[in-house]
Amino acid sequence: MLDFAIFAVTFLLALVAAVLYLYPASRQAAGIPGVTPTEEKDGNLPDIVNSGSLHEFLVNLHERYGPVVSFWFGRRLVVSLGTVDVLKQHINPNKTSDPFETMLKSLLRYQSGGANVNENHTRKKLYENGVTDSLQSNFALLLKLSEELLDKWLSYPESQHVPLCQHMLGFAMKSVTQMVMGSTFEDDQEVIHFQKNHGTVWSEIGKGFLDGSLDKSTTRKKQYEDALMQLESILKKIIKERKGGNFLCFVFTLIQMHSQNSMVQKKLYEEIDQVFGKDPITPEKIEQLRYCRQVLCETVRTAKLTPVSARLQDIEGKIDKFIIPRETLVLYALGVVLQDPNTWPSPHKFDPDRFDDELTMKTFSLLGFSGTQECPELRFAYMVTTVLLSVLVRRLHLLSVEGQLIETKYELVTSSKEEAWITVSKRY
Repeated sequence: MLDFAIFAVTFLLALVAAVLYLYPASRQAAGIPGVTPTEEKDGNLPDIVNSGSLHEFLVNLHERYGPVVSFWFGRRLVVSLGTVDVLKQHINPNKTSDPFETMLKSLLRYQSGGANVNENHTRKKLYENGVTDSLQSNFALLLKLSEELLDKWLSYPESQHVPLCQHMLGFAMKSVTQMVMGSTFEDDQEVIHFQKNHGTVWSEIGKGFLDGSLDKSTTRKKQYEDALMQLESILKKIIKERKGGNFLCFVFTLIQMHSQNSMVQKKLYEEIDQVFGKDPITPEKIEQLRYCRQVLCETVRTAKLTPVSARLQDIEGKIDKFIIPRETLVLYALGVVLQDPNTWPSPHKFDPDRFDDELTMKTFSLLGFSGTQECPELRFAYMVTTVLLSVLVRRLHLLSVEGQLIETKYELVTSSKEEAWITVSKRY
């Protein structure tokens, strides 16, 4: 079926490094199984680098030591949770805070402001309202942009290889910038310029802050700072033009999408045809695409879209028999949890039907990918993706080019290391 990644900002090692820098260290591992520091100064950083990514390091660590493990980032303790059961124990009774905003604003040179629970709740409500308003007022625009991509693909001969990552990234950036920031981005050059600067900033957050290489390269650091300054300038200009109206920046990116199962695509097409027939695509009917939603959930799960999330332990906590010291960074190893065979039978099989089960959907909701815990940005991305799939699958068969070996990289989000190629053929 269609496998793609949705940019929803999450943790990578650079962000972990930032929060560990911002908060005091704990030297007491409290008997939690795991690895001792490889080096006094860097802790287990060499092991993480040698593993290829934080996600791959955590997969190995949980396989060796179980659902609750510990390791060291520099001289600071980190605890990782790798099953749904231990995540349930931690989410509710342990007092924690989300360090993402603090870390990110530190990296981008902003002050966090120390928001309390009420402020965070208000902000989330504002985001949710902003997403709802944006989708309602811009549905026609989303449909128009989707149909423009369809027309482009319809013009290709059936044998032509289509660079899927490139086209999806372009569509995502174009649709989000226009839907969220308005007519400024009707000019393709403005979109390209924004995308280039955005890519530079997030690339360095994903790697340059991890190993300190950004500060060691004056050229890269200048490019990063110039790109950040240009992004700030663009956003401030748009805010000013909107004269104080609500401004919400939700950056959603489709990184990867390739055919995996013809029966899944056939079933998806049948649902789209049953719901819409030859009628126009409307927001009301979009809500009826239950199987499409299952496909998106299974795509997020199998792709391990956001491999790691995290919480900061505000007070001493407890998981099973283990004591988690105050001010410990607790990782939610979502990439491990999403492939746990005890929770997901045949975890490496792409099976959207598993989400037809209410209990499975509740588990997915617990992880923040659906339901009441779902972040507003992800809801926005699901809607944009559903409209695009409805437009494309309604008219086209999407087939992966045979012989591709697509390797995965785990950075801010999971994506393919190289381009994914498909061919398209007309249904009618």
